[in-house]
Amino acid sequence: MYESFYGLTGKPFQLNPDPEFYFGSKGHKRAFAYLQYGIHQSEGFIVITGEIGAGKTTIVRSLFEQIDRSSLVAAQLVSTQLDAEDMLRSVAVAFGVPVKSVDKAMLLASLEAFLCQLAVEGKRALLVIDEAQNLTPRAVEELRMLSNFQLGDKALMQSFLVGQPELRVMMQSPRMQQLRQRVIASYHLGPLDHGETQAYIEHRLLHVGWKNDPAFDPQAFEVIHALTGGIPRRINTLCNRLLLSGFLAEKHVLDGNDVRAIAREIDEELGPAAVVPGTTGTIDLPQVGLASAVHHAEPTSEEAPAWEAHFRHLEERMDRLDRTVGGAVDLLHRLLHPDKAVVKPGGQGRG
Repeated sequence: MYESFYGLTGKPFQLNPDPEFYFGSKGHKRAFAYLQYGIHQSEGFIVITGEIGAGKTTIVRSLFEQIDRSSLVAAQLVSTQLDAEDMLRSVAVAFGVPVKSVDKAMLLASLEAFLCQLAVEGKRALLVIDEAQNLTPRAVEELRMLSNFQLGDKALMQSFLVGQPELRVMMQSPRMQQLRQRVIASYHLGPLDHGETQAYIEHRLLHVGWKNDPAFDPQAFEVIHALTGGIPRRINTLCNRLLLSGFLAEKHVLDGNDVRAIAREIDEELGPAAVVPGTTGTIDLPQVGLASAVHHAEPTSEEAPAWEAHFRHLEERMDRLDRTVGGAVDLLHRLLHPDKAVVKPGGQGRG
């Protein structure tokens, strides 16, 4: 809607992860390097954690864009409270291995045969588990056992675990000791700092032909960073609404007051749902971090928990919606094309 008004060639702040918009902050470059290191090692587990919306999935998709498909078969699996046998079946489906009417023993044999055939062809398998913090201990143990599949001295499958900070807590559990011994590297992806937040916004705008219209007042970048905490998806949400508001008001310069107004709108839309634990009502955005944001790049210690709860609530709603829509599209495709597999990004297909 606002793209033509500002002379843009596309949507700069879409919420869906898109490797074309990959921004190499210090943290993102390091996380990406850890994944590349894991592929080079060709064995063991790599663990990447970060807050909701920090850019983990974008990094994974960027990695898939660079994978040498002639030597590596990669698949991505989104964990939704999978237990042991469900995990095995999901892994098999992700790699296109038949799973109908087979027991666990046959399923393991089929997976091993598939992996051995890849090895004979000079290839190996990479499995990326997204939302890995939702895995049950038994499911994690099955993953560890799958890492035991070998042909000679070469591992047949490697796994990357990507998840929210809860995954780090889970990994410290005594029950995870054997898995921890298989982890060759781990990294926690933090937020963007103030300078990176501005560079991130400009990077996405430039990718769609931005020519400084709209222009951003320096204070706008400062307030955006203060209110989002430097989390990319939060920045996208706020900036998308900011440009829409600018278009509706026919503004070509956006400042801190414009950002505050949009934050106020988002708060009003969430309404009674945006209740902060320990309080009796909704978050009052004009009073939470807005006045101080003009002078400080970070919210105060009192303001931060309220903003964190506010955005987490919004992000969780977005994640639930994304999964619901994705499931509906998958089901529709199966109904319309029962003879075709649904290809997942980086995967071999789902059938």
